[in-house]
Order: sequence, then structure tokens, then C-alpha cells
Amino acid sequence: MRASPLSVTDLNEYVRRTLAGDPMLQSIAVRGEISNFKRHTSGHLYFTLKDEQSRINCVMFRQYAQMLRFRPADGMMVMLSGSVGLYTASGSYQFYGEAMASDGAGVLYELFLKNKEMFQKEGLFDASRKRPLPLLPKGIGIVTSIGGAVLHDIKTVSNRRFPGLPLYIRSSAVQGAGAALDLAEGLKEIAALQQVDVVIIGRGGGSLEDLWAFNEEVLVRAIAGCEKPVISAVGHETDVTLADFAADVRAATPSQAAELAVPLQDELIRQVEGNSRLIQQKAHSILEQKRAKLAALEARLIKSDPVSKLRFVGLQVDSLQKSLNALMDSAFMKLKASLDRACDRLTQSGPVQTLNRGYVIALRGDQPVTSVEQAVGEMNLRFKDGVAVVQTIRVKKEQP
Repeated sequence: MRASPLSVTDLNEYVRRTLAGDPMLQSIAVRGEISNFKRHTSGHLYFTLKDEQSRINCVMFRQYAQMLRFRPADGMMVMLSGSVGLYTASGSYQFYGEAMASDGAGVLYELFLKNKEMFQKEGLFDASRKRPLPLLPKGIGIVTSIGGAVLHDIKTVSNRRFPGLPLYIRSSAVQGAGAALDLAEGLKEIAALQQVDVVIIGRGGGSLEDLWAFNEEVLVRAIAGCEKPVISAVGHETDVTLADFAADVRAATPSQAAELAVPLQDELIRQVEGNSRLIQQKAHSILEQKRAKLAALEARLIKSDPVSKLRFVGLQVDSLQKSLNALMDSAFMKLKASLDRACDRLTQSGPVQTLNRGYVIALRGDQPVTSVEQAVGEMNLRFKDGVAVVQTIRVKKEQP
């Protein structure tokens, strides 16, 4: 049975996956001549690679193009490493370049890629291994050729940024047989100095062959295992070595390495002065807060002082005494008024008023005679104006 027809997109996508899945078309190197070279504003490179009989369209994206150590141009013989793929939008088959070297350095470049892959798998280039550079190092270690321009550039920048900052130099071969081992030993020696907090290792620019010492395993492993942070400053901005990947920081030039390692003295002074002002302001603010709290505590202490409390209690006692005296006076006046009223009532209802009305009171001694049976013998009759002594002749009792 005939299969359903495919869309163009489905067909191109199938071919793209087929090419991408073929290991023979991945991580390969192609040698040829560059033609129709174009550098896009995005940084991508577009060109054709050709030989006597064929050609293939190539593209190198910006992240790979910026790693090139030379400037490609039409007519240049190069070796391009990468993978074959399909651009599905146009259905065009092309080569996606990841690294490029001028022809003649092909064997070294293949070794470069092989070693790079090996170190990457071991994790020597992992970002998690990278250490930050110290803010204010005690001293800077430098491993390079003593007679090269690298040392001069680093000294110039260092003296400009932080005059007097100590530089510790270990001269080393940077090219030729034994250079990688010498650089590795120099790195170990300079990093062992207690007065060194960061190390710059590098040399000036050159060809892949000139820079090869910085791609050798002994130096790459020494940089990755160094106990102090390492700045790689190898060649010019376009030169890339395995030492750059292993180092904690890669500098495009030796001058930039010095700028990364050496702080600006004036800027540090400004920061210290600014931090000092902030500390003083904060301290003043804290002092004012503590002073206010102390004043509040003093006020509470004064309020809780026994003498003050006794004085306060004394005032309360005086106030209460005055209130008590006022209450006693008021009570006494009320009692006196009540007594006066009672006396008046008693006077009104007592014997004096009765005597004034013409009545008399019969007394035997001091006791009143209240019955005729008691009215015998001698008695005193109390008039309003005096007493008459009388003798009872007879009594006559009447029924009530």
C-alpha cells in the first residue's frame, strides 16, 4: 500500500534528523578553500568551503566565531571542524563549523580538539571550579618570560592602578621543548608563596605552534589544580588556548589581566571612605537610639526611686490627712447640729417648760413622786422659780 504523501517540512525534518543522527557526520574536520565569505552583523560567519571538484555551504555561529585566533578571508586554505546538517527552511545541506585553523596546523588543531574534549569530560573546565579573584591581594604572582612585553605591560598597568603593590615574578620559557613543564613548575613555585594571592600566567601572541605550550596536558592540569586563583593571559584577544579554559579567569591581553588582578587604589580609598561614613552614620544612629533608651530608663528609675516613692506617699498621706480632717470637721458639725436640734427638742419637751406653764414637780429627795401612794410625809414641790417644802396631811387616791 502506498504511504501517505509527506509535507515538505516533514521531509526536510526527517533528513535533518537523519544527518544529525549519523555519527560519521558529527565532529569531523574538512579541509578546503574559503570563498564567498561574509560576516553578519550578528557575528555569525557564512562562507563556502571548496576544493577542485566540489563545494559546501558553511556557517559558523558567533559563539564559535569569536574564538578564532585569525581573521578568515576568501582564498584562505583552512581546516574546519564541526558537523553536517540540514537547514530545514531552505532544504539546503551545509556544514556547521565549530573551530577553524589555517591549513598546515591541522594535526595540532586536531590534537587541540582531542585534548579539549578529554579535559571537558574530566570536568577541568567546569564553571563550578572557577574561583573569584581577591578584592585586595597582598601580592601578584607572574609566570612569563622575563624579557617579553607581557611583563612590561603588567607592570605598567599595576603601577598605574595601585602603586607599590608587590609583584612576584618567576621567569619561564614560554615556547619550545620543555616550556610547558617549566611553566607548570613556575606556577607551582609562585603559588606556594604566602604573599601571593593570585597568579597571572601568559605570553604574547603567535601561531598555534608558538602557543602550543599552553595547550599541553602538564600545564593545563597544573593550572586547574593550582591552589591560588589563576588568570590566563595568552596571546591576543583572538588567541585561544586550553590554558584559558582551565584558568579561573581568561584575560584577552596581559594588560587586561593586570586590570583584573590589580584593584584601583583610588576606588578602594573612596569605598573605604564611603563605608567609613556609613559606619559613622549608623553608629551615630545607634548611639542616639541607645541615648533615648537610656533616658527612658533613667526616667523609669527616678520614678521607681524609694525617696521619690516616699515623697509621693508622703504627699498622698498629707492629702488623705487633709481629707480626713475635712471629713471629721464635717461630721463634727453635722453631729453638733444634730445635738443642738436634740437639745432644743429636749428643752421644748422637758420640765422647765411645764413649770413655766404653772405646773409643779413633787420630789422626794431627787426622785420624782409619781403616785399618791408615794406622797406621804415631807416632799419638795419644784416651781419654776424655786422649791417649797410641804407636809402631806392626807392623800386621796382616784381610780384611773
